[in-house]
Amino acid sequence: MRAQAKSNGLTALAVAGTNVVLIGWDMSAADIRGRKVLGFSLQRTREEDGETTWMPGMKTFEAVDPDPDLGAPVSSLIHPLQTFQWSDYSVLPNKSYTYRLVARTGTPKDLKNGPSVTLKVKTERVDKGKHAIFFNRGAVASQEYARRFQNRKPSEIGKAAYDWLSRGLVEGLENFIGQAGKGDELYGAFFEFKNSRIYDALKAAKKRKAKFAIIYDGKSQKKKNENAMKGAGLKPNVRPPIHTGQFAHNKFLVLRRNGKSEEVWTGSTNLSENGIFGHSNNAHLLRDGKIAEKYYQFWLELKKDETKKFTSAANETLTTLPKPGNGAAIIPVFSPRKKLDALDWYAKLAGAAKGALFMTFAFGMNERFVKVYSKKDKILRFALMEKKGNGKTMKQQTKEIDTLRRLPNIVVSVGHKVQLNNLDRWLEEIDKITKESHVLYVHTKYMLIDPLGKNPIVVVGSANFSKASTDTNDENMLVISGDNRIADIYLGEFMRLFSHYAFRESLTFKRDKSQVGALKRKYLVDNPAWINGERKGAGYFEPGTDRTLRREYFSREHN
Repeated sequence: MRAQAKSNGLTALAVAGTNVVLIGWDMSAADIRGRKVLGFSLQRTREEDGETTWMPGMKTFEAVDPDPDLGAPVSSLIHPLQTFQWSDYSVLPNKSYTYRLVARTGTPKDLKNGPSVTLKVKTERVDKGKHAIFFNRGAVASQEYARRFQNRKPSEIGKAAYDWLSRGLVEGLENFIGQAGKGDELYGAFFEFKNSRIYDALKAAKKRKAKFAIIYDGKSQKKKNENAMKGAGLKPNVRPPIHTGQFAHNKFLVLRRNGKSEEVWTGSTNLSENGIFGHSNNAHLLRDGKIAEKYYQFWLELKKDETKKFTSAANETLTTLPKPGNGAAIIPVFSPRKKLDALDWYAKLAGAAKGALFMTFAFGMNERFVKVYSKKDKILRFALMEKKGNGKTMKQQTKEIDTLRRLPNIVVSVGHKVQLNNLDRWLEEIDKITKESHVLYVHTKYMLIDPLGKNPIVVVGSANFSKASTDTNDENMLVISGDNRIADIYLGEFMRLFSHYAFRESLTFKRDKSQVGALKRKYLVDNPAWINGERKGAGYFEPGTDRTLRREYFSREHN
């Protein structure tokens, strides 16, 4: 849901997903200077019980609070937000909230109210109609986890930590499997298949006289999957393919009733402790019989365990690549494929963005997308990455990403945790919950094209937007166009993690290496010059800069 408001020179837009409300606003530089605006305070009222709170920030005015507590948020009423974008990560699905954004004028010790706007939104339901969308917390490396659980691993804490990290994702899959009763069928394919809760859910379905069959990766994950399944009592319902390409990398499950496919569960989530609880992942449940049947036919091809040559031909017959039109459409794409047509198509869609592009990259950026991101124009392009590159070409990929970052309209965030030292004001963070941690931070695979426009496109699934994920691995993707609700949910979750890791990465950018510089705290600016930024190119009103483009993009809807 989106809500926009304008009043007395202040414009704001709220975009409500399920667990995130993203708010952007704008006010002219002349108004900010003329009114002596020192920042913006944001108040939230929860409509069901009237609870009213001032949303928090992290920086303080030195004159008001020179020595804030470690990692503790501060009220934006007293220490206003010197930015034009903010997100509320503490909302619950299907709830109504009212936000009041107030420009704060005066002096740090004597703040007064300036222009204000009110935005009323209702967060989306996790499960509504055709779609149910789940995102795990995806941020074990966080100040909130450190505060809640003393930075101990969830295996030491137990259920409370696992529930917080899952954020409904594993529970959603358990409920999906829990639908299966007598005569129903479940057919799935998973790269990592080693979670006892899902084993239990499948066995319970079998007791209800449902049938299930699971294909799991039989190459890189074969031994680990089979070790996890020892004694679980899943045979003869599980098996690995042998003749597939490099990875049997799918993560999907189809529900069939009375011989017809009804629903499919897909996304990026491996069924492992790290996949569900450690690094960022998502799952997308789609109730569409025609598309679920496509997935079932895909599963039947995978079950044949033929070589890549034959599977590729079948996949290209199952899923052709029409261009999404201006109306609502959902298109599945299966890999491996004989050619790189799907990857070329994704790059074409990305290159056609009119206002903004948002992509996650777990293991580096393919050259096609490097080309898309290399354009210096007025299109805002975000990239959220696990790391800058992978394998033998890591050095070259890192160089390419660092080059892209110098473009004013490109914003990149790479996964990091707070690197603690005795000069920091932050709490120590962990970055993994098990020893087996190939991925630490970002594992999602999705792309958002013009999400605040009238015809947004969301591409999501198991594939890494890479050559191997197109012509070698077993993969699946969904291309969803023309659905604002879906775009709003994915945009809020993208910006939640982007901002989370961008902040952590920024702590590693030590511009002042001196002891005096290291000891110097970063405080709010006590005059309207905060809009100029801390250096050239960081101003909120410098033409073409990412901050200017972000201020303009997130404060209003787009055609």
